[in-house]
Parts: sequence; C-alpha cells; structure tokens
Amino acid sequence: MSERILSLAALTVLEVSPPEMVEVAARAGYSHVGLRLVPATAEEHHFPLMADAGLRAQTLKRLSDTGIKVADIEILRLKPETRVSDFEAIFEVGAEFGATDVLIAGNDPDEARLTENFAAVCDLAAPFGLFPHLEFMPWTHARDLTQAKRIVEAANRPNGCILVDAFHFDRSGSSLAELAQVPAERMRYAQLCDVNGPRPDDMDEILRQARNERRFPGDGDSDLLGLLRTLPPTIALSLEIPTRQLLEQGVSALERAQMAMDKTLRLLGQV
Repeated sequence: MSERILSLAALTVLEVSPPEMVEVAARAGYSHVGLRLVPATAEEHHFPLMADAGLRAQTLKRLSDTGIKVADIEILRLKPETRVSDFEAIFEVGAEFGATDVLIAGNDPDEARLTENFAAVCDLAAPFGLFPHLEFMPWTHARDLTQAKRIVEAANRPNGCILVDAFHFDRSGSSLAELAQVPAERMRYAQLCDVNGPRPDDMDEILRQARNERRFPGDGDSDLLGLLRTLPPTIALSLEIPTRQLLEQGVSALERAQMAMDKTLRLLGQV
C-alpha cells in the first residue's frame, strides 16, 4: 500500500487555506496535496495563490516543514477563446510547488479546436515536467471516457493524459471494458470518491452532487472495486470528496480528510 500516492484534493477541504490544507494532509497521513491555483467557478471560495506571493511562501514553508508534496494543480479550462500561452504563469507556479500533474477541463464544443489546444497545453507544460490530464465530466465537452480518450489520442503528446474521476466515470456511464483499453501511461492519477443513488436525469442535479454531495469510498453504490482493479495497479489517488452536509454539521476539515483516508485504505485492502 505504501507505494501508492494518496493525495488530498482541494475540493475535499475547500474552506481551509492552502497552508492549513497542507497541515491537515500531514496530520491525516497523506503524502501529497492538490492545489487549486485557479477557481473552478466565479462563486467558489478561493485563496489567491497565483496573486498572493506571501500565501505561496507560507504554503511552500508548510510543505517543506511537513514533507508533504504537491501532486496536481487545477483547474485549467480550454474554452473557445482560450489562449494557451496565458497558462505559462500557472505552470511556473506549479513547478515552483513541485507539482507533476495538471487538471484540464474541456469547455469547447469544437472538438478539433479542443484537441489542438490540449496538444498546445501539453507542449507548454512539458518543459515544466507537468502532465496535463483531460478530465471528462458529463456536463463538459469532454463528456465521457470515449470522448476524452479520442481527444487525448488525437492530440498525440507523450505527456497528454486522461483523468478518471470515480464520480464522473459513474455519472457519464463510462465502461470498465473501455477503461481497460487505455494505456497505463495515459493515466498517472485518478480521483476517488463514491456516488450515491441512480444517475439523475437532470444535468444540474448531477453538477450539484459533484460539487457538494459525494460519498466517502465504500459509502455509496459505485463499483469502486471494479474501477480500482481496472486502473493501473499503483496509480496515484486524489481523494476528492466534497461533503457539504458534513461541513454544515461542523465536521472539521481534519476529520473529513481523516474519514476519506481511513475509508480509502479500507477499500484498498479489498482490491
């Protein structure tokens, strides 16, 4: 088990500052964290790591003091108007933190342009030692594993990867049979959580669940054992489990991070 990286995702403890998040991860037994350098939405509670050099310095010091490493940085969106060169400053900060992976969302209905921009992102990221991962999400223009695989294969870059998130894998109706066909080198990390109940018909409800209401591994209905047995055997796992209900009940970031870790270790023991 020790050979597998377990990383605390920002979305699990979004209310705490990056230095606090590093502290929480260290106390809960993680080896890595994921840092959200760019907010996912305009409304999201965000700590401005890109703009605030003091906050970056505090975070770097906490990383150094605890020995926690940075796995991924997020979240970059490829939109119709995106200029990929604008991401260079983000990659510089990611490299400063020692990150290895970058989360990319596909928000462009023109698949040819999305593919071209993903290839350009890979080229820009390569000198920084970063591996862009296209995350498929059913409400984006990389809807499911089939489409993400097609885009990443067409971009044809050695550092271009696919990000499997257990929630989106379930809600997009992606298949384990297709996942088994993806080369291991195209998946360096995956996001783990559990999912409750049947897939809603309403995309807004799927989106709400994704951002607020996931379950800890083993607490939902998803075939996580099947997923983990199909993914590369030692793939790094980012535990991305937003649980607004627990947050509103006053369950601390440390307690939630610990629950995520404990339940993940229990699940991995069955794989």
